[in-house]
Amino acid sequence: MSETPYPLHTALSLAASGVPVLPVRRGKVPFGNCPACVDNACGGRPNMKTPGPCRCPGVCHAWAAATTEPAVIVSPAWAAAWRRAVCVGYHPGGAGLTVVDLDNADAVAWARTALPATRIVPTTRGEHWIYRGAMTSRNKVRPGVDIKSTMAYARYLGPGTGTTADLPDTVRALAAKTRSPARPVLHAGVPAGSGGGQCPHRTPVFLERGIAMAEQRITAARSAIHATVYGTFLAVLSRHGRCGCLTDTHVARLFTAAQSKGETARHCTDAWTNARTTLGL
Repeated sequence: MSETPYPLHTALSLAASGVPVLPVRRGKVPFGNCPACVDNACGGRPNMKTPGPCRCPGVCHAWAAATTEPAVIVSPAWAAAWRRAVCVGYHPGGAGLTVVDLDNADAVAWARTALPATRIVPTTRGEHWIYRGAMTSRNKVRPGVDIKSTMAYARYLGPGTGTTADLPDTVRALAAKTRSPARPVLHAGVPAGSGGGQCPHRTPVFLERGIAMAEQRITAARSAIHATVYGTFLAVLSRHGRCGCLTDTHVARLFTAAQSKGETARHCTDAWTNARTTLGL
């Protein structure tokens, strides 16, 4: 039997240790959406913000496609991707890890004075400092420093050296400092634009129909509730989020529908915030 080629051999080894993996192509990027998944046609999350209900057997949803299942990793649907892959990617948060990505010498020098020692993996331009514990991923928490954990992927560049330490509050605080304050929900009294004209979406029938359809979409979902809630929030905000027609009452109706399907208030808030961030609101 021929030897399993790199990077597939590395992927299988990592998966066996509980680390979700995916192939990464040239340019250090994941494989793009297949034709069936383009423009959210599959109902999944092509923007990679949350995993969706997509049942695509391929590897076209970046970190959300990462898996520890050997049968998936060696499947025909993944074969073409492995042939083109230049390295193995992994989902740190899925393995209960956080990667502090130090992109240059200055960032490395800062980490050596500010962070506790942990497992270190050399990269092309700097180092990955790996900690035990997952958190929200966030880029540019300071010059040359990104945090990769949940909803993100990192390149596997070897086992590194040192002992993996617990995730320190110092790293969590970095991400917290970069968060923008939550924006207040827009109210109907806010002018539609600089001209102060009335927003056409405030037509009662139009807006009511949109909110009612959104509620129905959520309450009718039989699976993939997280993805359905996020997708519905995204659709509502893309239509009404920039003009000021949404009120606290409208948002409360959407949250109530989501909570009736088992979502917590925190999940609702996170989904709403992620949708606003995706749309640049």
